[in-house]
Amino acid sequence: MGNLPGIVVTGASGRMGRMLVGMITASDKARLVGCVVRAGHAWIGRDVGEAMGGPALGVKVTDDPLEAFAIAQAVVDFTTPAASVEFAALAAQARAVHVVGTTGLEPEHHRKLDLAAHHAVIIQAGNMSLGVNLLTRLTQKVAQALDVDWDIEIVEAHHRMKVDAPSGTALMLGQAAAAGRNVRLEDAKVSGRDGITGARVAGSIGFSAIRGGDVVGEHDVIFAADGERIILRHLATDRQVFARGALRAALWGQGQKPGRYDMMDVLGL
Repeated sequence: MGNLPGIVVTGASGRMGRMLVGMITASDKARLVGCVVRAGHAWIGRDVGEAMGGPALGVKVTDDPLEAFAIAQAVVDFTTPAASVEFAALAAQARAVHVVGTTGLEPEHHRKLDLAAHHAVIIQAGNMSLGVNLLTRLTQKVAQALDVDWDIEIVEAHHRMKVDAPSGTALMLGQAAAAGRNVRLEDAKVSGRDGITGARVAGSIGFSAIRGGDVVGEHDVIFAADGERIILRHLATDRQVFARGALRAALWGQGQKPGRYDMMDVLGL
């Protein structure tokens, strides 16, 4: 087991963090070597397995990411944009692969990730699932094949606790649609219609967000023309799809050259 890639999970006490801890522990291709939580968290100093209500796993929870990253070959990170850019710099120092599943990243966060990627492998995606990445590629191909007489709308639904909108996945789909039409998403994007908005602008890409209950993630890309519609849909019913994708990315990143990558690279798409 000692020759398997060692992985650190940041945000280990969160829903995705707990799932990742369990998945890595059960894997025969990787080993859990560290768990990081925010300063002042009640788990600090405890064995992560016991903190999660199970048997001891031999890994202590810490709030010192640099210490944890120093012994790791990869870091899997589903936290916040501000935390992720800090972790990127530290993971680059440790030359550890940094898998970023955090959503809500703004341009300044991406610039900081780009800087860290000069020194280490960073794999960042708005969604880590195989199905969503296939949907992204299909969205680009369909947008490329259809002209502006076909309106594009992206509708996404998530649980009530999600704090950003549109979702990272919806934006990823929007980028794919824009690329298919050879336009910039920033120029075509329309979000949050309310009131007297006027007629839909030809060539725009619309976004709608639904929040409620425990919805894991649902995304529709709608291509609508006079008399017909094409709807591409992905439904996630279990967060394990994201954890599996993140673990696959962490393993794929071993031996890659420093730089920015995404799940399309990981999946060979």
